[in-house]
Amino acid sequence: MRTFFPSESGKESQLNALNPQSWLQVERGKLPKLPSNSSSSIESLIKVPEPPVLPFFKPVDYVEVLAQIHEELELCPPEEQSNLYLLQFQVFRGLGEVKLMRRSLREAWQKASSIHEKLIFGAWLKYEKQGEEHISDLLVTCDKCAHEFGPVDILTELPIDATVSSTHENISMNGNQIIRNVSFRIEDEKIDCDRQKISSLSAPFHAMLNGCFSESLREDIDLSQNNITASGMRTINEFSMTGSLNEVPTHLLLEILVFANKFCCEKLKDACDRKLASLVSSREDAVELMEYALEENCPVLAASCLQVFLNDLPGCLNDSRVVEIFRGADKQQRLIMVGLASFSLYCLLSEVCMNLDPQSDKTACFLELLVDFSENDRQRMLAYHQLGCLRLLRKEYDEAKRLFEAALNAGHIYSVAGLARLSYMKGHKLRSYEKMSSVICSLTLTPLGWMYQERSLYCEGDKRWENLEKASELDPTLTYPYMYRAATLMRKQNVQAALAEINRVLGFKLALECLELRFCFYLALEDYQSAICDVQAILTLSPDYRMFEGRVAASQLRTLVREHVENWTTADCWLQLYDRWSSVDDIGSLSVIYQMLESDAAKGVLYFRQSLLLLRLNCPEAAMRSLQLARQHASSEHEKLVYEGWILYDTGHCEEGLRKAEESIKIKRSFEAFFLKAYALADSSQDSSCSSTVVSLLEDALKCPSDRLRKGQALNNLGSVYVDCGKLDLAADCYINALKIRHTRAHQGLARVHFLRNDKAAAYEEMTKLIEKARNNASAYEKRSEYCDRELTKTDLEMVTRLDPLRVYPYRYRAAVLMDSHKEQEAIAELSRAIAFKADLHLLHLRAAFHEHTGDVMGALRDCRAALSVDPNHQEMLELHSRVNSHEP
Repeated sequence: MRTFFPSESGKESQLNALNPQSWLQVERGKLPKLPSNSSSSIESLIKVPEPPVLPFFKPVDYVEVLAQIHEELELCPPEEQSNLYLLQFQVFRGLGEVKLMRRSLREAWQKASSIHEKLIFGAWLKYEKQGEEHISDLLVTCDKCAHEFGPVDILTELPIDATVSSTHENISMNGNQIIRNVSFRIEDEKIDCDRQKISSLSAPFHAMLNGCFSESLREDIDLSQNNITASGMRTINEFSMTGSLNEVPTHLLLEILVFANKFCCEKLKDACDRKLASLVSSREDAVELMEYALEENCPVLAASCLQVFLNDLPGCLNDSRVVEIFRGADKQQRLIMVGLASFSLYCLLSEVCMNLDPQSDKTACFLELLVDFSENDRQRMLAYHQLGCLRLLRKEYDEAKRLFEAALNAGHIYSVAGLARLSYMKGHKLRSYEKMSSVICSLTLTPLGWMYQERSLYCEGDKRWENLEKASELDPTLTYPYMYRAATLMRKQNVQAALAEINRVLGFKLALECLELRFCFYLALEDYQSAICDVQAILTLSPDYRMFEGRVAASQLRTLVREHVENWTTADCWLQLYDRWSSVDDIGSLSVIYQMLESDAAKGVLYFRQSLLLLRLNCPEAAMRSLQLARQHASSEHEKLVYEGWILYDTGHCEEGLRKAEESIKIKRSFEAFFLKAYALADSSQDSSCSSTVVSLLEDALKCPSDRLRKGQALNNLGSVYVDCGKLDLAADCYINALKIRHTRAHQGLARVHFLRNDKAAAYEEMTKLIEKARNNASAYEKRSEYCDRELTKTDLEMVTRLDPLRVYPYRYRAAVLMDSHKEQEAIAELSRAIAFKADLHLLHLRAAFHEHTGDVMGALRDCRAALSVDPNHQEMLELHSRVNSHEP
């Protein structure tokens, strides 16, 4: 949602900073020559938007909040669990942990205590997994289904209420036996009925036909003024005899439903409710029938209509009729429609609307309803803050201020960023600075990176730079500080330092806004070859991406820049890909593949290569999109089966992926099919005896035709298997052969062989070769640290943290060294430094163990609970939690 919440304070200057058409002459496909050393031209290209105030729940101490949620989940009644998992989802969302967000949603869905919660969280999961429907289709071919994508059987989930009475005692009047039959006259027609059967439908009918009313003595009763047709009455009579409704048209069911409600015929009403619910199959049906469901209090029909709406997200929210149903329902109607799950429903609807248009009236309406249905402070924090963000975007500043203050008073410290931004917009820059300083100084915990980032907006020069340095130190995942520093250096004509700064963040976080800024740098420098590399990487990650605050399509810029670069032949492209893949230049490799996809080359293979790079760059969603494209462009059935196998494997369905590989091999023996089978088998089998099978499969793969890039990977994997089996000579041969065809990563495997042969110096030297060759080499420094003395290890791991601060091993190693030196508080501080911006199980586990060692039972218990929120099934964590829990006072 980053792109949906641009900053407001500098918006006007940003809009005027760059007119793309002034330098992009689209109709001629030309880029104007920029004057050398032109600071104004550079200035126009490298405006960095201020960071947005994000509409997320961002507690100051997320570990404490996760621990509280975990404790409450252990103690609360089942009906409260889904809401707690929803809160957990919001915490992970604020941390940007997509996998953990989805797991929390799945837990909320699995723990749903009502049909409405099941519908809401099932639809939410489906919405979050948009574009992944093909996975569900593939699972069906493997006789397996993804339940959250399937419709819920409403009739089963809402069983018939057995407490509704359907019989009433016969009574006499004036000593006379009640007449057995009765005829109901409707206009010119008479419907003969069994008096007792009809009287058993409800208490009012019983009283009318058997009680003290005059109708009890009549054989003929006029019902013409009761909005029931003769056809309807005949159907009611049949129901009184059989207890069921057979083939009844919808319009007649609706007529009978209204009649049943009027005469309190609960069994008949329930039958109509269920019959109508089974007929809802489209949005049009749901829109029409929801009105009856709410008017006539039909919970089954309402749930069925709700399911259709929610399964049609986000499309149904573009239908004003659907929006009006959600918006216009009164308290009683909302209870019928969604039971007690109103907060969850409007949380989902507001999320979808914010993604569609964060400033729209319907977004505002759903967020207002979210505020109304908040039941506790944590829910109110989220609702007030999100609505405050919307008011800020709409320039409704007074209302935004009230909402941010309400969120802050409820305990959401992050909302102070909204208040500071509002003061700045009103010209009170010093007040904004002081507001942020007050928050930083008042915390008992270490301040967070976003606090210094926000404060940097309200100062200039060295002071701003210092704040941004502190922000990066505390939270290296924030991209704005790198972008600001890089842009500042570029304006000062310090080109190498500017590129080094933006490359720092791109080395561990492939952020589109950072790639865009570097593209602008290269454009200003007239380095069009590097510029096209970045724009093609951007288009690989996000094909519809728009640059310069959404005003220019990235594809359009690529077309223009391409006029200024040399055209490569297919052979050139393969050579370039080989060079870049060998030098572990993943972004460069992505760019080459993007260009190759425009040729007549086999697209399935290229999209598959693209997916491998994207996985390596930690872009799983883009990787899955590429795998799906590989499947669509497969040139044969056996190739298609391989891509299907990888899709299943990458989504956790290892056995099914293995089956696809075997199906492919039956059709044709191919490198990729054998490679997939070996990979999936090695991962799915815990039996060490399967190693020989994996070796055989990889050897079969190597006998099949393939290019050197993939054969190098197979040799590398084969070497790893040999190492695990203790066959070091065979492993060394594999790694050396892989290096001969420039599979650079084989240096790491060969280093391991040297180490296992007790030649630590050779292992160190081998990793040094990898460091020298690889463009992305943080992992190489980390691995080399295992092959040297403590001082060199410390130096290598400091380098790892500089290159990729998200890698957790260096923090754990440094903390362990400090602990061994009896510097317990420093050790805990080292772990806390990383935990502040990364919810990592291993960091939390180690800190919990340190707390236990120092006698801090509550600290240990807190970290255990937070860690189990990250991975509820981690065995060592469960054991530590059990041990620590037994010591809780």
